[in-house]
Amino acid sequence: MTTLHGLGVSGGSAVGVVALVALPAPLPDEDPSTDPAGDLSRVGDALDAVATRLEATAATLTGDAADMIAAAGAIARDPGLLDAVKENLATLGPAHALHAAVEGYALQFEELGGYFAERVTDLLDVGARAEALLLGRPMPGVPELTEPSVVIAHDLAPADTAVMDPAMVVGIVTEAGGRTSHTAILASQRGIPAIVQAKGALDIASGLRVGIDGDSGELEIHPDEAWLDVRAEKKRARERISQRTGAGKTSDSHPLMLLANIGNVADAELAGAADVEGVGLFRTEFLHLSATTAPTVEEQAAEYVRVLAPFGNRPVTVRTLDAGADKPLAFADLGPEPNPALGRRGLRLMQEREDLLDDQLAALALAATETGAVVKVMAPMVSTRQEAAWFTERAHAAGLPIAGVMIEVPAAALRAHQVLQVTDFASLGTNDLAQYTMAADRMVGELSELLDPWQPAVLDVVAAACDGGQANGKAVGVCGESAGDPLMALVLTGLGVTSLSMAPQRVPMVRWALSQHTAADCVSLAEAARAADSAVGAREAVRSAASKELTDLL
Repeated sequence: MTTLHGLGVSGGSAVGVVALVALPAPLPDEDPSTDPAGDLSRVGDALDAVATRLEATAATLTGDAADMIAAAGAIARDPGLLDAVKENLATLGPAHALHAAVEGYALQFEELGGYFAERVTDLLDVGARAEALLLGRPMPGVPELTEPSVVIAHDLAPADTAVMDPAMVVGIVTEAGGRTSHTAILASQRGIPAIVQAKGALDIASGLRVGIDGDSGELEIHPDEAWLDVRAEKKRARERISQRTGAGKTSDSHPLMLLANIGNVADAELAGAADVEGVGLFRTEFLHLSATTAPTVEEQAAEYVRVLAPFGNRPVTVRTLDAGADKPLAFADLGPEPNPALGRRGLRLMQEREDLLDDQLAALALAATETGAVVKVMAPMVSTRQEAAWFTERAHAAGLPIAGVMIEVPAAALRAHQVLQVTDFASLGTNDLAQYTMAADRMVGELSELLDPWQPAVLDVVAAACDGGQANGKAVGVCGESAGDPLMALVLTGLGVTSLSMAPQRVPMVRWALSQHTAADCVSLAEAARAADSAVGAREAVRSAASKELTDLL
């Protein structure tokens, strides 16, 4: 057997034949345009056709998948892209003019970082699809599958991943991507085992039989019976574990609330039917990012009622609008910034546009009154005690009695003993916290090692936040996807976290992992992780000390 290694980003295992997603073929030679107006019209028609197809696909989906594909459709309709094509037609043919425009946009997006960098894969996919229409070539993407397959690609656009049939696509492997890439998010939501950063995977020939383990990150070529037997037993054990229900707690009954992360009404309906104790993160951007004008209080309240209704008396924690320079709003543009990830986003934007925050808080208060739901609100991108106090007072004044802050900035974690004096609770966003602690852009897959939440420095920052919570008798939860890692859940418990919020399908395994360890075990595991000198060392230290029943399933 030959084994390749990458980052496991969606758990589970599977076996199938390799289906390679070929890189786009080079463009043919073209003479400069002799009919710029006509060629511009052809390119516009191609982009419009791509947008129409993506919008039609988005309409058949729900949740993050629908949002991501709709965002790609919006890119295809961006008039600025067609303006760039028009300029290029002065010296290039239509296909090359489009390609150059897309490449130029992609470079700008990468330089802007944040939300824009997340759209680069979408942009390149839109360009490749439009080029194929212009040239009469087959549409790029996953080839037609006739048997259960492991799809291997350099990277995948959401338009490919979101429509994959789990019965035919049993695994996904990419050479690019990272822990928070679209491939990772969508594969996890669809229950498809996935690995990213698997260097050399594209060298595997189509049709070969391979095995994929989305927990360990292993890609096995020609897996033998022993490899298959181990994964089959793991799968049976996970199916048994998935039948367990109840509140989260350690074996000695130390409680840990197990909550869901949601982003829109469809997510809420799915999570509301799951065995979760509420919502630890409701991302409210879905109403704002695609709007050309600010949604009214009444429009927001109507949508929030639909989100709150499935949870009855279970608490729903709402993150107020996390937008700004890296997630631009058409109606709240503060202008370009040299480093949007460190710019006026989240609460920083709301302090400049208080009307947006006040409207959102008013809408949430209305929805809470109408549904009787337990609504908790929290502000993103908080750095100081003063910011925490400003938001908390404003939320309380709006009629929302439980207000807290996101701890994503190391400064807020290091001064949590002061921040939590003036607010009701805190929730740790471990993706951004790792990004800012390690000075590593979340969208650069090559920095995945630095962005690993197992980095001991990140764990030290989490511990500081938890210490601040304990000093003030305030709850400190985690709503980053690291909460869905069973081993990390034990460490977070040992550090003093009071709730864990994750994709709903990850809850059963975390619930079971907690039930196999005492609170004292979790403290010891946290100490072992913090004593390590690397992310790999921290995880291995915990893995070697955790219960064998758990580690046999990982």
